Amino acid sequence: MTTTRVGIAAAFPPDTLVALETLLQAMADDELIVGYWDSEWTGIAPILEEDVAMSSLAQDEIGHARALLGLLGELRAEDPDALAYDREVEALRHCRLVDHPRTDWAFTIARRYLYDEADAIRLEALAESTFRPLAELVAKIRREEVYHRMHASAWLRRLADDAGEGRSRLEAAWLALLPDAATVFTPLTDEARLVAAGVMAASNDVLEARWRQAIGGTCRELGLTVPGPAADPASGRSSHGDGVRWLWGQATMVRRLDPEAAW
Repeated sequence: MTTTRVGIAAAFPPDTLVALETLLQAMADDELIVGYWDSEWTGIAPILEEDVAMSSLAQDEIGHARALLGLLGELRAEDPDALAYDREVEALRHCRLVDHPRTDWAFTIARRYLYDEADAIRLEALAESTFRPLAELVAKIRREEVYHRMHASAWLRRLADDAGEGRSRLEAAWLALLPDAATVFTPLTDEARLVAAGVMAASNDVLEARWRQAIGGTCRELGLTVPGPAADPASGRSSHGDGVRWLWGQATMVRRLDPEAAW
């Protein structure tokens, strides 16, 4: 008899399951929000090829969010679309790094680099998760994220090496993002239970240190400040600005017209 995903999850104590749900929600919201911001470049990117590239990246991220919410929906016996879109913006749990509006191209690239490198560290810590459905999904996501990281790294270097406006815009974006760069690793409620159960290989503070070490060489090579701790770690996933309120209104507009409809 095949063990269902719900059956696998039932092997964890109730408190660990609640922590697992918190992890899935945070990851899904990160992917959902950054995906929607990046989708805004479709049709207005600096060059035609980037219209296609950013559309693909955005589609990947929203697809990852959908898959993560699918796992969460199975744990809660709830509809993933309802989990995604039937919430007020205050219930979103994305990190502050992806909360900022799209702004200009340099800002998007700086954020993508910081986020993609952080996400890679987080995914690595989940690759051997004892919650096997998550480990299987992470394996698929990591294959796609290789290309996301290549894209962000190539553009980061291109902007950093520019002697004119590209470099100045990148530096301005980098400084604006630094206070929130580490919020991907905002500690989650009861995450120690996830580590003890083998769902996560390490706690977020350990992952944050790994991320900073991983990007440190590139930052120093390009003359960019290595991110420090989050400026306001307590609100790393609970404080949302006006930009994301607008974005959420756009993302949920159609569903709110008729929540019972099959779109």
